[in-house]
Amino acid sequence: MRRKAGLVLLALAVFFAALSPLLRWYAFPRLAKVPANQYQDMVLEAKDATLLDYGTMQARTVPKVTIVQTLKGNVEESDRIERTAGRDVVVWDGLSYVQGPDGKMVSKVSERYIFDAHTQEPVHATGEAVDGDPVRRQGIEFKWPFLTEKRDYEYFDAQTRTSEPIHYRGTRTFRGLKVYYFEQTVPWTRVAFPKVMPVEGVTPESVAGTGTTRWYTTVRRFWVEPVTGAPVYGEEIHREELRGGTLLGGRAKVTAFAGHVKMREDYIEHTVALVKSNRTLVLLLTSYLPWGFLALAALLLALALWLEARGRRPAGPAPAPAADPEPVTA
Repeated sequence: MRRKAGLVLLALAVFFAALSPLLRWYAFPRLAKVPANQYQDMVLEAKDATLLDYGTMQARTVPKVTIVQTLKGNVEESDRIERTAGRDVVVWDGLSYVQGPDGKMVSKVSERYIFDAHTQEPVHATGEAVDGDPVRRQGIEFKWPFLTEKRDYEYFDAQTRTSEPIHYRGTRTFRGLKVYYFEQTVPWTRVAFPKVMPVEGVTPESVAGTGTTRWYTTVRRFWVEPVTGAPVYGEEIHREELRGGTLLGGRAKVTAFAGHVKMREDYIEHTVALVKSNRTLVLLLTSYLPWGFLALAALLLALALWLEARGRRPAGPAPAPAADPEPVTA
């Protein structure tokens, strides 16, 4: 019985020892992915910002500018692209809606972001666009890969339609989470006018006809939880200018928008809680279960060896036969 039990324990030890690397290096890359039907929204605010009054074409300070960003998974489109791409694909239909303190629209820009569900690398397919203009992304956007590394990444900027490095600047602690801090500076760049302008009847073509151009710069900052690759906080120091042309009445430039854009507090709390729960799921596949299986395999192996050693232990000397009793004499 000991020999059979030892063999069973040895077989289980081999099984769990083999399962550990398979779970980490085979199962995890295939199981960890962004769901195709995910929906999320985010509200950011720039307080005491500078905003252009298009009625007077004068920049003024306003109490607050609000930016609402939404990302909605398009399952139908992801299924269509997967049939030809041969891999799991996520399609996010995004919208960035900016409104002034009076609630009126300042700008709105749509975006379709197509990427690999496992690696977050861009997937080039029909429909990839920013504000209706076809683009071909390089690098990441919105989300970092699972198990983010301490290095620079290429990050796509929707305003310039180009990708530039976003630099790893160190490890920090944010709301009890270890995070990687990334920063990107986009220098002053001429960019297109939004397709939807804040003044009725005014189009990008009519503004371009005046000779006025739109320029943009930003310092982009993200605090990224490295296990999930999800940003738990982000902000931008954002500036836009209109330059030249007859629209400015002889002025060289005027500020269209300038402000320090930050996530609203309630959305920070929600994001941190969501990332903490998802982090546990990723750690189960990358750390807790693989190391647990290795420890279990070592314990089972030790038990198997112990039973084998007990089974081979030599028996002790046989007891001497009892002597016959001596007769009793008087």
